Amino acid sequence: MQVSPQDYRNVPIDIQTGKLLDWLVDRRHCNLKWQSQVLAIREKINVAIQDMPENEEIKQLLAGAYLHYFHCLRIVEILKGTEASTKNLFGRYSSQRMKDWQEIVSLYEKDNTYLAELSSLLVRSISYEIPSLRKQLSRCQQAQQDCSRREEECQLRAAELRQRFLGCCRQYGIAGENVRQELLALVKDLPVLLSGIAAGVSALSEAIELYQACVEFICESSTELVVPMLQYVGKRGNTTVYEWRTGLQPLRVDRPRVEELPEQPKEDVIDWGDFTLQPAQGGEGGTANGGAQSEEIDWGITVEPEPQQGDGIDWGDGDGQEVQITVLEAGTEVPEGVACGTDALTLLEHTQTRSQFIDELMELELFLSQRLAEMQEEADIVAISQFQLAPAVLQGQSSAHVSALLAATRALLDQLCTRSMQHLFMILASPRYVDRVSELLRQRLRQAELLLAKKELMRQRREEALAEQAALEPKLDRLLEKTKELQKLIEADVSKRYSGRPVNLMGVSL
Repeated sequence: MQVSPQDYRNVPIDIQTGKLLDWLVDRRHCNLKWQSQVLAIREKINVAIQDMPENEEIKQLLAGAYLHYFHCLRIVEILKGTEASTKNLFGRYSSQRMKDWQEIVSLYEKDNTYLAELSSLLVRSISYEIPSLRKQLSRCQQAQQDCSRREEECQLRAAELRQRFLGCCRQYGIAGENVRQELLALVKDLPVLLSGIAAGVSALSEAIELYQACVEFICESSTELVVPMLQYVGKRGNTTVYEWRTGLQPLRVDRPRVEELPEQPKEDVIDWGDFTLQPAQGGEGGTANGGAQSEEIDWGITVEPEPQQGDGIDWGDGDGQEVQITVLEAGTEVPEGVACGTDALTLLEHTQTRSQFIDELMELELFLSQRLAEMQEEADIVAISQFQLAPAVLQGQSSAHVSALLAATRALLDQLCTRSMQHLFMILASPRYVDRVSELLRQRLRQAELLLAKKELMRQRREEALAEQAALEPKLDRLLEKTKELQKLIEADVSKRYSGRPVNLMGVSL
């Protein structure tokens, strides 16, 4: 089937954009050495733009990124109006401006150099510049998402650290505004708290009596006093260790002073003192005794010749006198009736007596819980028959009453073994503990502050990425517009060379 010439003109010419230059060179539309010709043209353009008339459209053309052939054509059209006065009778222009741009246009048209340059610009825009700008925009958008996510993470983490800080402060029983001062203030209230705990022991007298009666009933020959410290505290209160140990009230109580130890230096430095070496008096090169030594250190030691008899130890001034050695008993330097050191502490302040107090409370709790379990076990015939001969104090107890005594014991034990009370005891025992706790809590606050600062940095980076995106988007839009314009110009120019056949540049995705 033959195709008519008119139908042949409607057959489109499809050209791959990436191979456009090769296609033009292969069909001899452009010269293979077009690049060197373009370099010479660019040099002439750089010289010509130095002398241009005042025209707004020319300014806009010169403000563009790149002047190509069609821009030069438009400049020549504008110069025909601005340089009309330089036109002679033969229709030629005597203006150097017009001559320069006409020469540039003619150089472009030689061997269709302009078509090769436009094709190169199109390929570069599609293959490199547009993908590069799109990647930059994608990185900006990704950076904004990452910064937003990290902002949220920093905010949540900072809030978590803040909550942990406040939780620790609640455990210590402080507000957290001034950690060190608040911790030290808690210790001042400790004696009042301990006095209240000691006063609560009096409510356990019935439980202690029940425990004592049970032990005496089961162990008939036993005269052992159960929970002696609880009984003592219930009668006499939270007294000093001295009164507990001796049974006498002290005449004076000298409590140990708790002083804050200075911070240890980072490196151990040994102070050797000031040893100044001075030459001995008495003349040059000699000592005061005329010796040959020039410099000596006087150590305060006199060496004398050993006696011919004896062991060399001077035991006294008198000959044959016996030496009396007096041994001082430990603690005799403390006046009688004065409580000092650990004896001046109260029973609940001193570590050992407090541990004994807690142990006896736990012992009493264990007895009451066991007794309650036995009373609630109705089927235990052996236990019922065993307590038929028990004293009235044992038989007259009900499970509800024993349960109430058990609850009171556990409440007192819980009050003494709380986390805040343990911290108070540690603060009382070691002033450095306050420094460690304060530093730990301040460190959590500093971490929260650092996270907030990091959040602010992420916000700044996000705003910078947003500003960069706002600057790149107009560039991409202008580049896409210019690329579409180049595509249309090239397709129209190639179409003219093939009798108006439609030309399609393939692979252009804008």
